[in-house]
Amino acid sequence: MEEGHEVQVFLAGDAVQLARGETAEAVQGAGTGNVAEHWDALRAAGVPVYLSGMSSKARGVHAQTADGIELAPPAKLVELATWADTTLTY
Repeated sequence: MEEGHEVQVFLAGDAVQLARGETAEAVQGAGTGNVAEHWDALRAAGVPVYLSGMSSKARGVHAQTADGIELAPPAKLVELATWADTTLTY
């Protein structure tokens, strides 16, 4: 974003659990900080974050759990994939 790129994030599968505050605080990458710090940076930058609604439902993640994050249907993932010039998955 600092270089002018438009960024949007879509998480599915087990990754939706990272939207839980307690999980975000507990998950720590080697040399990258905890997930909560990344969520804070994304929010501060105004990056839209979407969670798969189906993955979230299956894992008990609700809109109240995922503060500031939108639960989205599969069509949103398709929309974002066709919108993006580049997608990164890791």
